[in-house]
Amino acid sequence: MGLVTPVEPVPLSDLGRVHFAAIGGAGMSGIARIMLARGVQVSGCDSAASPQLDELAQLGAQVLLGHSAEHLLLADTLVVSSAIRADNPELATASEAGVRVLHRAAALASVMIGRQRIAVAGTHGKTTITSMITTVLRGCGADPSYVIGGILAETGLGAADGSGRAFVVEADESDGSFLMFSPDAAVITGIEADHLDNYGSLQQIEDTFAAFAARIAPGGLLVSCADDAGARRLVARVAGRDLRLISYGAAADADYQLAAVTPAGMATEFELTAGARTRLAGPGSFRLRIAVPGRHNALNAAAAFAIAVELGFGPERVAAGLASYQGARRRMELKGEADGVRVLDSYAHHPTELAADLSAARDIAIDGRVIAIFQPHLFSRTRIFAGQFGAALGAADEVFVLDVYAAREDPEPGVTGALVARAVPGGRAVFCADRDAVPTAIADIAKPGDVVLTMGAGDVTALGPLLVATLAQRTGGHG
Repeated sequence: MGLVTPVEPVPLSDLGRVHFAAIGGAGMSGIARIMLARGVQVSGCDSAASPQLDELAQLGAQVLLGHSAEHLLLADTLVVSSAIRADNPELATASEAGVRVLHRAAALASVMIGRQRIAVAGTHGKTTITSMITTVLRGCGADPSYVIGGILAETGLGAADGSGRAFVVEADESDGSFLMFSPDAAVITGIEADHLDNYGSLQQIEDTFAAFAARIAPGGLLVSCADDAGARRLVARVAGRDLRLISYGAAADADYQLAAVTPAGMATEFELTAGARTRLAGPGSFRLRIAVPGRHNALNAAAAFAIAVELGFGPERVAAGLASYQGARRRMELKGEADGVRVLDSYAHHPTELAADLSAARDIAIDGRVIAIFQPHLFSRTRIFAGQFGAALGAADEVFVLDVYAAREDPEPGVTGALVARAVPGGRAVFCADRDAVPTAIADIAKPGDVVLTMGAGDVTALGPLLVATLAQRTGGHG
């Protein structure tokens, strides 16, 4: 895929008629939705029909099926993502015809011009924190615009054009495209090795995050995780710049210090104490509750609380907003319960994310078992992290590993889900090349009180409803 070359944003009024290649994708459809709300003429195409295409057509977009050079006949600007290959008919034609081509992030930067830009970046937690900030600002009456890499349960949307000044976005570092943004305020959740199909090393990743931090507006706000070594190194690099630097986490020197995290079924309670450098000028302690499980989600909520309060919203209203947060789809999302077994779904696709979500699943299960179903995402990531994936999955009682979801990559010889299954300690993992066989296999072993967790960035999410249905068909007791 490679790293994207950053460009400065083009004013929305200069884009003319905009055509989106693969408009049905989560990120592309959200930007198209906002452009339509702003009165821009939008067209787009995708390989197959979908509910997203139907919604965009109802909003006024011209929606086409398949990819063709003819789709660009009336377009002034073509928007593509990093998943669009050079031989795509629209992209190839635009390059030949001199039609302006914008990366998805550049198009997003265009619709953010003139707003208070709030960006969330980092290896983990971006979607959840972006969703939490959006929910909090909505609860505070700010009516923000937002573009999230997932679906906000509260609204059923991944993007919307609000009437307020704030514009909250999830800033994707995977291809370097977050360097298109110049935020007024930013969260950096942490910096770890990931997306090594694009980056040569962790050092290159850290350098790119430093470049992102350098794009924060002078006098702007950077909120970072004090518990993450990469984030701490970044803060040290930007310490001399004209920025307000605020931290959150369990670390003793965190400006918003997290403590007393307590599982409460599918919810989590915790304490957050504001220090002297915060807008509250400390000391101030708050007992918060969120309706999502896991210590990592308490940490995500601390980030949302910190940035909202530092932007001037009252802590009581922010806490109430967090309490109303209903989650985001595919982030420890409860898909259903049948015969005493709960089925959850997670987008986790990095070893650290697997470990965090399995820990949360353990809190939910209490005395029951945790059964993990993991689908590796990308051949390169599977090859690089197979051992770490296996180690993380060792926290589950039973493990099923599916084959690799290829996404944008071509297969690599010898790289399959079996690499991960073999790396799980104790030989407790089963490699399932046939995904369709998984629901029956789970129904044969799951007992009341168990938690089944599907994990991965691919189509493993489709197993959730099938698992619930198969469990519901069981007869007889399980004990």
